[in-house]
Amino acid sequence: MSESAKGGLDLPLVRRVLGLASPYRKEFYTTLILSILLAGMAMVRPLLVQRAIDYHIIRFDLQGLRVIVLVMLLSLVVETVMRYYFAYIAAWLGTSIIRDLRQRVYSHIIYSRLQYFDTTPIGTSTTRTITDVEAVNDTFSEGLISIFADILTIVVAVTCMLIFNWQLALVSLIPLPFLLLVTRWFQRGVKASFQDERTQIGRLNAFLQEHITGMRIIQIFNVEKQEREKFQGINGQLRDANVRGIWYYSLFFPAVEILLATAIGLMVWFASGQMVWNAAKNNVIIDTSSVGTISLYIMLINLLFRPLRFIADKVNTIQRGVIAAERVFKLLDKDQSIPDTGTYVPQRAKGKIEFDHVWFAYEHDNYVLKDLSFALQAGETLAIVGATGSGKTSTMSLLGRFYEINKGEIKIDDISIKDYKLSALRQQMSIVLQDVFLFAGSVYDNITLRNESITRETVIAASKAIGAHDFIMRLPGGYDYKVMERGATLSMGQRQLISFVRALVYDPAILILDEATSSIDTESEHVVQEAIEKLVKGRTSVVIAHRLSTIRHAHKIMVLDKGELKEFGSHDQLIALGGHYKHLYDMQFNQQKEVA
Repeated sequence: MSESAKGGLDLPLVRRVLGLASPYRKEFYTTLILSILLAGMAMVRPLLVQRAIDYHIIRFDLQGLRVIVLVMLLSLVVETVMRYYFAYIAAWLGTSIIRDLRQRVYSHIIYSRLQYFDTTPIGTSTTRTITDVEAVNDTFSEGLISIFADILTIVVAVTCMLIFNWQLALVSLIPLPFLLLVTRWFQRGVKASFQDERTQIGRLNAFLQEHITGMRIIQIFNVEKQEREKFQGINGQLRDANVRGIWYYSLFFPAVEILLATAIGLMVWFASGQMVWNAAKNNVIIDTSSVGTISLYIMLINLLFRPLRFIADKVNTIQRGVIAAERVFKLLDKDQSIPDTGTYVPQRAKGKIEFDHVWFAYEHDNYVLKDLSFALQAGETLAIVGATGSGKTSTMSLLGRFYEINKGEIKIDDISIKDYKLSALRQQMSIVLQDVFLFAGSVYDNITLRNESITRETVIAASKAIGAHDFIMRLPGGYDYKVMERGATLSMGQRQLISFVRALVYDPAILILDEATSSIDTESEHVVQEAIEKLVKGRTSVVIAHRLSTIRHAHKIMVLDKGELKEFGSHDQLIALGGHYKHLYDMQFNQQKEVA
């Protein structure tokens, strides 16, 4: 647990947060200089008021009073301009830092290996990228710079009080220790409520992301009431955390006001007592020349207590930002990316694939692939079959280095995939998944993924080849039809056809189809199957399918069972072998006969 979580500020972490401002040193130091000047300007008005009362109002010196008023107006204009630039530059600095940090976080996430997304809720990544990064912004715009200006104001105010009348100063500062105790109590309480609040916000984001994505299942199984009650519980815990923070605020600010009034009362009592005592001692009328000094001290006490009133809140703002920064830095410091140390960049791979004694586990030694070895020549089609959980999809995920193998080696064209530059490796292959994901945008953008090198003519030609052109042209706007999030306005078969076109416009050397025809009706499957037979020519193709009728013409068929290679050969060879493949084939053939 870090110091920020225990109670005090983690100073190395604060220094790291300050380091985020290094690209903007000019703006950072400008705000610091302005804060120093503003601390000095805060003393101008009290001093002018004191001089106006003691030297001009009491003596009925209207000419001198006019000069004081003009100087005061001028100082107000100067201070207003300085505060404008201070607030603007501080806000600009904070938002610029957040823009850079948010870009770093998002870049880190999109280059992370898929294992990160397997183990991290989407809501957590969203909270890190948006909410936590925004809290770091508050650290700059409302925390560190602002608290520096407040501390300077306090120092200048106390110094002026001691210089003018140290006795009045000491009397005025009697409530200060009590204010410090109240401030410490407030800071600790609000910090605890904030930590709870951040936890509940993360839970709420994760819950919403998961349940909105799975809304179809919730409504199909009629569990809206149960899920609403779960949400109500999490939302209630977030409310309770907020209420606890509000409770501390509702006690702290009145307490500060009471202490402020006490300080002013003590000062006025002591000053007036001194005036009366001096007048009685010297047997003269009370000297009104000290009225300006009393007014000066009332304004200085307000200048002292005003920043103290908010300084605890700003410390909590810094604390919140540091805690959020700790979460963000923890994400950035954990390297989740695939090592990209390879340098080989072929213009176009031939497509020969070789797995050499490959072992792979998602977690520890729980291997899902065990000592897998096979070879596929360039231009051949490999079909992978097996029961659910046998390792079919894992095999193909390793080919594109979406996961790293534990032992063994994978080669393309006799070169280890680790020797390829990662972008060049993935450029050689296109993958069509069973669960098709479409982004909000046009059909054309979903096919090209905004790759400007792919022309509309290429997209149309690929769509015609795959049999998708006719249904796309029937959509309002054709290729410019706006697809809703996740393709909600399209059927599963239409989404699958678009994913085929998306894969084919990239003209891959290796084509991978992971249950790609599972969601297409029989008629569409026939069209797609014919297109695939034409398009796999000149490409190495890997097909993962449960329906064996779609893969009987593959050059090679690989049967996996619990991560182990059981059989490898052509359809006829495996049927003649009479093993796992023949058993699976007979089962599906009998099922089709029963359905017929």
